[in-house]
Amino acid sequence: MSFRLGINTGFAVNRFMETEVWSRIIGEDLGLGYVQLTADMLNMDLPANIISKYVKEINFYKNKYKFDIISTFTGAFTRVNHLAHPDLEIQKHWISWFKKFVDVSCDLNTLSLGSHFGIFTDSDNRSSTKRAERRKQNIENWHIIAEYAKTKGLSYLTWEPMSISREQGETIAETKLLQADVNKDSPLPFYLCLDVDHGDVTSPNPDDTDAYSWLKSFADESPLIHLKQSSKNKSGHWPFTQEYNNCGKIIPQKIVNTIGQNSKNIKDHYLLLELSFREREPIDSNVIATLKESVGFWREQIKE
Repeated sequence: MSFRLGINTGFAVNRFMETEVWSRIIGEDLGLGYVQLTADMLNMDLPANIISKYVKEINFYKNKYKFDIISTFTGAFTRVNHLAHPDLEIQKHWISWFKKFVDVSCDLNTLSLGSHFGIFTDSDNRSSTKRAERRKQNIENWHIIAEYAKTKGLSYLTWEPMSISREQGETIAETKLLQADVNKDSPLPFYLCLDVDHGDVTSPNPDDTDAYSWLKSFADESPLIHLKQSSKNKSGHWPFTQEYNNCGKIIPQKIVNTIGQNSKNIKDHYLLLELSFREREPIDSNVIATLKESVGFWREQIKE
């Protein structure tokens, strides 16, 4: 088993949008070799010629700066209902959108594509009948995408357990149930992109807000791990700087040990820094320095 340190491109959104710039930051400034590219950097609703241009750029610069894109994922601007939307026509649009994302993922030679599972509206979530219907549609829609992804050569798909019922997978029990249901009769396997800072803070079960309990339950189904420093109230995408490490609960060696003790079948676990930064000073001007400190913190404590 190996642990491979990488990064999600959320830090770059609207800040480092030039392909050469964010590629250089990742490969040269941070020295990272593994990237999870979010759709915020290249939205599938753009015209085909623009998508094609940027795919070529990304392939050029990832080779120049020596990193691999091991996963594509939805991001902040695509945190929407998508495959769980109550309007069937909008569901169909998102099926088409994800098929384009599959094509781009294959063109970038990624291992997988992923997303949050789908988000219910408030009214759908409050109605047990509507919720069950929407959940069933959500799974069926993912199977349509999985069938397409299989024909294109992707190895697997991933979904990310979230923190509230509307966004699905908010507790360990709910994640186990949805993971079993989506994998039943699926054309491709579904794995998890597990976030150490997610979980329902209102759950009566303390395990549901404990990163290590999540890892014990799902390490063997989670090739992708989203990393950020976490507190009891799970208040944000904190970096791994001294300020936040002093009060945070995420300890690299404990994360690695927990995965190692509970993962038997996954060869490579990608530990992906998923950090976002508010558009405020001095935060905005210190993004690269903060990223360097976070990468250094992890590199000091794990062996890749």
